[in-house]
Amino acid sequence: MSDFSCVVTGTDTDIGKTVFAAALVGALGGYYWKPVQAGLDGGSDAERVAALSGLAPERVLPEAYRLATPCSPHRAAELDGVTIDPARLEPPAQRPLVIEGAGGALVPVTPDVLFADLFARWQLPVVIVAPTGLGTINHSLLTIEALRARRVPILGIAFVGDAVEDSEATIARLGQVKRLGRLPLLSTLDRETLARAFAANFALDDFR
Repeated sequence: MSDFSCVVTGTDTDIGKTVFAAALVGALGGYYWKPVQAGLDGGSDAERVAALSGLAPERVLPEAYRLATPCSPHRAAELDGVTIDPARLEPPAQRPLVIEGAGGALVPVTPDVLFADLFARWQLPVVIVAPTGLGTINHSLLTIEALRARRVPILGIAFVGDAVEDSEATIARLGQVKRLGRLPLLSTLDRETLARAFAANFALDDFR
């Protein structure tokens, strides 16, 4: 069993980060952990990962905090009357482990702590998930700069969406990051189609 662990973050919210995390952890046969879930209507990200990855239930680890409102965790916690203690947000010991952040790297976990600050403390390699649509060059390079400013190790960037070769190549070149692959948009999204798409577009050795 590999002792690999990584963090999956994004350049924004609702860009396919959870789907990518499900594909990666399923391919690794690993464990999945989302430290803070903000928003429970329609199911949690952990439940979606469980369905799309095919992991056994015990490999989808419980969140440290489950908050009702779908917004930044610091605000969702305030609305729920909860105080998030960053000291509780330590990565579990299970390996291989895929940790998924919430939204982008600079989303506040508490009023004073960003997810990027947690990543810096953990010192685990980070995979940046970025869409291929308009605006991705700016958002991706800003995310890379924000992580590097905190000395967060970056494993590489994974794209989601239709192929846009110039944007993908430009981000990898200017950001000096490894281009891990691109997950296409799937007309039918389920465990089987996702596993096939990941295997066809990513090299698992990059994540070991």
